[in-house]
Amino acid sequence: MKYLVIALMLFALVVAEKEQENDERPKTYRRLIPADVLRDFPGMCFASTKCATVEPGKSWELSPFCGRSTCVPAEDDSAHLFELVEDCGPLPKANPKCKLSDKTNKTASFPDCCPIFECEAGAKLEYPEIPTVAPTEIDGAKPADSTAPKA
Repeated sequence: MKYLVIALMLFALVVAEKEQENDERPKTYRRLIPADVLRDFPGMCFASTKCATVEPGKSWELSPFCGRSTCVPAEDDSAHLFELVEDCGPLPKANPKCKLSDKTNKTASFPDCCPIFECEAGAKLEYPEIPTVAPTEIDGAKPADSTAPKA
C-alpha cells in the first residue's frame, strides 16, 4: 500500500512537470529609465498611463499594457528620479507548433497578465534578442578629440 501511494505521488509529479514544460511563460523584463517629472511636482514621478504623480518607492500598473512601474530615487541622493519598468518583454518568434493559451488572463495584474503559450511536444519558443546598452562612465570620462576650432 505504501508503494502504491509513493508511485501515485511520483506519477502526479511527472504529469505536473510535463504540463509546466508545455505551458511557457515569458521572463519578466526590467529596465531603468529616466522618470517623467512635472515641474510643478518636483520629487515625484509622473505616471502617464494613470495621469497621476507617484511618490518615490511607490509602484503603479501600466494598464492597458501588461506591466508595472516603480518610482525610484537616484542612488547618489540627487534630485533625479528613475522609473523601473517591468513587463513581459517581446513576444516569441512565430512557431506554428505553439499557440497562445486560453489560460492567458489579459486583465490580470502584472505579471499574471503575461501571455502563456502552449507548445506541442518537442517544440520550443524562441525569443528575439534584445540589445542592451552598456552604462557609460560620465565621471572621469575624457572629452572626445575635436577638430573644431577653439575660441
